[in-house]
Amino acid sequence: MTGVLAHGIGSRSDLPIPLFYAYAGAFAALVVSFLALGLLWADSRFSGDRAGRVLPWRPAGRTPRVITALMALYTLGWLVLGPAEDNAAPYLIYVVFWVGLVPASLLFGPVWRLVNPFRLLPDRPRRPLPGRLGYWPAAAGLTAFTWMELVSPEPAATATLLVFLLLYGTATVAGTLTYGHAWLDRGDPFEVYSTLVGHLSPLGRRADGTLVVRSPFNGLDAIVPAPGLVATVCVLLGSTGYDGFAGAPFWVDALQTGPLGRVGLGTVGLLTAIGGVALLYVACLGAAGLIGGTRGLAPRFAHSLVPIAIGYLVAHYFSLFVIEGQRAVVLALGLDAEVNADVVGAGTIATVQVLAIVLGHVLGVVAAHDRSVRLLEPARAVAGQIPLFVLMVCYTIGGLTLLFAA
Repeated sequence: MTGVLAHGIGSRSDLPIPLFYAYAGAFAALVVSFLALGLLWADSRFSGDRAGRVLPWRPAGRTPRVITALMALYTLGWLVLGPAEDNAAPYLIYVVFWVGLVPASLLFGPVWRLVNPFRLLPDRPRRPLPGRLGYWPAAAGLTAFTWMELVSPEPAATATLLVFLLLYGTATVAGTLTYGHAWLDRGDPFEVYSTLVGHLSPLGRRADGTLVVRSPFNGLDAIVPAPGLVATVCVLLGSTGYDGFAGAPFWVDALQTGPLGRVGLGTVGLLTAIGGVALLYVACLGAAGLIGGTRGLAPRFAHSLVPIAIGYLVAHYFSLFVIEGQRAVVLALGLDAEVNADVVGAGTIATVQVLAIVLGHVLGVVAAHDRSVRLLEPARAVAGQIPLFVLMVCYTIGGLTLLFAA
């Protein structure tokens, strides 16, 4: 069962857009947006959690969470009782759940919060969640999941998935019983993942739970800086980058012949990718702080990385979702049907991939600019953004290169 883990989105050599034109279009979009913002956008325009038009909405109650719990039990049934070959569980977990959370959260906001079966547990905390803990548990959980998906010896094996689900479930239940639902807000990796993506949805939720329609920029601006937030976003960026890099022929050869073995070298590669993304971000934000006369900028600009991470996720997993998602439905429902691998053409795939990366970076530039003019000294606000622009260019080069390299 290795097909579900083949996350390369088609053969890069088959993409009809030449790499030079992809670079040129991306750089043009970034340069034009950077110059236009510097000349025309002198004051902060986003109001974060205060923005939006309130919608009439009544909580859906327990029903969606009960349905999700039943679906989780159905998936566990496939893991425990299903066949070794053509088992639906890996497709349901890696494609429908993990990848599917992105479009669902983009359309409907933080959907996992609404359907999370762990929120059926009582919200009676024994002690308050320590502020210094922040998003660090979510960052650790996302790292563990992506390690299982991309590095572990048998990521689609039922034993591998059962061990992960057992550890995840135990940690989540223990955290919820100790800290209440505050643990799910910050410590559940999948709720944090869905919530961060959901900040770009036109359907947003304020801190008090009020449902509003708002600009995605105000949604991004509503992300509250907290310990571990930068690490969480860098895990999403770095792991997706490593997934694209892992298909390069020289890296495949190194995994097969290197002295550390496939798992050892893969672990080093994954952690290096995450660490490299984080190091570049911290270095550029440190330089921006020196130029702009403001310290401690890294947590306050983490929101600008969210659309970039989402752009990478959409670009990398688009065709996987539309093609292997069919296989998940066929296997899970026992349908007598064939998967249509030609449901999307190479041109559509290439267009979605390049546009997702470029649009993600442009959104990141806008979000960073608005925060810059709010936080940096006015006389240095534009100059202080130069390191941020360099950061966006580096991420764009890396994203497009990985897109076309493997």
